[in-house]
Amino acid sequence: MENEVQKKRILSGIQPSGDLTLGSYLGAIKNWAALADEYDCYYMLADMHTITVRQVPAELRRHTLTQVAAYIASGLDPEKNVLFVQSHVPAHAQLGWVLDCYTMFGELSRMTQFKDKSAKNADNINAGLFTYPALMAADILLYQPDFVPVGNDQKQHIEICRDIAIRVNNRFKDTFVIPDGRFLKEGARIMALDDPTKKMSKSAENIHSRISLLDEDSKIKKSIMRATTDSDGEIRFDPENKPGVSNLLNIYSALSGKSIDDIVADFAGCGYGDFKKELVEITKEALVPIKQNFNEIRETEELKQILRDGADRANTIAEKTMKRVKANFGLGF
Repeated sequence: MENEVQKKRILSGIQPSGDLTLGSYLGAIKNWAALADEYDCYYMLADMHTITVRQVPAELRRHTLTQVAAYIASGLDPEKNVLFVQSHVPAHAQLGWVLDCYTMFGELSRMTQFKDKSAKNADNINAGLFTYPALMAADILLYQPDFVPVGNDQKQHIEICRDIAIRVNNRFKDTFVIPDGRFLKEGARIMALDDPTKKMSKSAENIHSRISLLDEDSKIKKSIMRATTDSDGEIRFDPENKPGVSNLLNIYSALSGKSIDDIVADFAGCGYGDFKKELVEITKEALVPIKQNFNEIRETEELKQILRDGADRANTIAEKTMKRVKANFGLGF
């Protein structure tokens, strides 16, 4: 229609390196599902990024399909959102190399994620791990998004992406839209159950540090009941002095819809055991529909068709961007 207002575009993604955690759901995916009516949304399974760490090929494919099924089960409607796999769009690697040539060595060497991952994978400090931010910038800029919804831990990556885009645009005008990071509220950042100073991670060695969306009820109970608290026994929100209890309050609030003040009032005078038992029930109840939806779609041909359709739609945008990039940079004829 002539007067139809074009939606602003959003791009985000998660590596398919393991089962989605409650942290990913509450910190990202639950919020993503609410954006489709207002924005043109593209969500990517970043499988190329996972191979900076050695992967078992069959496991990587399984995780990719499992993760997109979990996306859909968690409320991401493939009719309203473009869901696709990074490696299904060749332009990611093409633009990644172009941006490698416009990213400074010093910028990459200052990235905290490179330092952290190098420390964890000392026997495999590869070039891909070092140039990861340039590929991540390509992932974003390829789709010319207005916003990139991410957690605060990704702020440095958004900043270098913007710096690269501005550098290119200063030489070749209007090559890229300069995206804004839409940073999630700190309250939505769910921490590890065994160490509330660290983000909940699907790759952490201790399986009880996290709750995965597809965990059995017995595993949910065991992980929450083992969660780190403190010795003073008072249920109150104090992230600095009581990070463990505060993390559990954040989870309870996000799953139940209750304010943290109301939860604290409800459990006044109660011990941590009673609070944790109630959190177990809240968590199990919240994950029931996700598990049901997941089981209905995971083994279907429809799931692969959704990814093929998503790749077609993503390729249309990506190829348009690459045509502009090649023309500006003098690549091809």
